[in-house]
Amino acid sequence: MKILSIQSAVAYGHVGNSAAVFPLQRIGVDVLPVHTVNFSNHTGYGAWRGPMISPEDVREVITGIEERGVFGQIDAVLSGYQGGEGIAEVIIDAVARVKAANPDAMYACDPVMGNAKSGCFVAPAIPELLRDRVVPVADIITPNQFELGYLTGTSPDTLESTLASVDAARAMGPSTVLVTSVERPDRAEGTIEMLAVDDEGAWLVATPHLPMKANGSGDVTAALFSAHYVSTRDAKSALELTVSSVFDLLQRTHESGDRELQLVSAQEFYANPQLQFTAHRVR
Repeated sequence: MKILSIQSAVAYGHVGNSAAVFPLQRIGVDVLPVHTVNFSNHTGYGAWRGPMISPEDVREVITGIEERGVFGQIDAVLSGYQGGEGIAEVIIDAVARVKAANPDAMYACDPVMGNAKSGCFVAPAIPELLRDRVVPVADIITPNQFELGYLTGTSPDTLESTLASVDAARAMGPSTVLVTSVERPDRAEGTIEMLAVDDEGAWLVATPHLPMKANGSGDVTAALFSAHYVSTRDAKSALELTVSSVFDLLQRTHESGDRELQLVSAQEFYANPQLQFTAHRVR
C-alpha cells in the first residue's frame, strides 16, 4: 500500500507526519510524506522555530511526485494539520489528480481544528475551509467530538446525538467517519470511547481513560485507522486494530513520564496489535 501524507512535520517530538509516518511504515505502508510546516517542535510548547511551507512549494513537491509516475500506485491520500489557509486547495487538487490516476484511491481527512478543552487552535479561516471545501471531497474523516460538532453545526454528547452528528457529516460527502473521542455522560466510569461508522453500520469501542494529554495521538490514530480501513474496508476491524495500537502507545507514554509520544519504543504495538478491545455494534 502507498499513502501520500500531506501534514505538518516537527524535528523534536511526534505530531503530523512526524507521528504518522513511522507507525504506517511499521504496518507495511510505503509513505510519501509531504510537509506543510517544518517546525522545531509542536506549537503546544508556546514557542517554536522553522518555516510554514507556502502552498506553492507544497504543490511543487506534489507535482514532482506526480512526475515520477507514481500517482496510479497511490491507494490513499491522508491530510492532517494544514497550517496556512492556502493548503486546502492544494490538497483538494492533489486528491483529484491521484483519483484521476487511480479511481480506487481514497482520501482520508483528519479535520484538525482543536478540542473541547482548548477550543480551536488553528488559523481562523481553517475550520470553515475544512467544513465547506475539504470534508465534502473526503472518503474518510477522523474528527474528535468537538470537531464533529463544528463540522455539522450540532452538539454531540450522548451516543444518540453523536450518531446523528455522524449522519450529518456523512451527508456532506464522506462515507466513513471515525470519532476519536466520544465522551458521553453514561459511559462506564474511567473510560473513553471511539466510534466508527460506514455504510455497513456503526461500532463503538471503550478503553480505559489515561490521565494525560498526548500531542500527536490523534495523528497516529487517523493514520492507522485510514490505512487499516483502506486495506480491509471493514470499519470494525480497522477500529479494533487502531484502538489496540494507540492505547498501548499511550500507556507506554504515560508510564515513561515523558511529554512526547514514545513512538519508537511502542513500535511492536503497531506491527502486532494485541487486539485487547472489542468493538460492539451500536447500529
